[in-house]
Amino acid sequence: MGTIIIEALTADAFAPFGQVIELTGAHHYPINAGMTERYHDLARVELGGVHARPLISIFRGQPYALPLSLKLVERHPLGSQAFYPLSQNPWLAIVAEDDSGTPTRLRAFRPLPGQGVNIAMNTWHGVLTPLEVEADFIVVDRGGDGNNLEEHHFDAAWTIIDR
Repeated sequence: MGTIIIEALTADAFAPFGQVIELTGAHHYPINAGMTERYHDLARVELGGVHARPLISIFRGQPYALPLSLKLVERHPLGSQAFYPLSQNPWLAIVAEDDSGTPTRLRAFRPLPGQGVNIAMNTWHGVLTPLEVEADFIVVDRGGDGNNLEEHHFDAAWTIIDR
């Protein structure tokens, strides 16, 4: 298909696909008698469809190696999906624009330690993609009735590389 060069993850670059979850620049305030700092409302959880409810899960992903051969993306038409790493290990957030139901203009972002992403409802994205080592992620997404998964298999693989 083509080559995708990994980019740094920034809120502006990721905005068409959702939100970056990070403490930098976030609204925050002290709670619990000043012993805790609350970083508030870091991403917009989207829930659509019948009997929708938020799910909080832990995903344990096996590592991928670069260059990465990308053959599949998916999207969730009934809800957003947030990924926040529980380690400082490297990973990729892979997303794509939509052209009449087909993923196009793919991008791959490398989050810094402490960054997660919330992928907006109905946005094409790659699967969980830790690099180098197995990694755990907190995932917030949608449960409820209805089919909330659509997959797209590319005829030819995309290759994701570092600069």
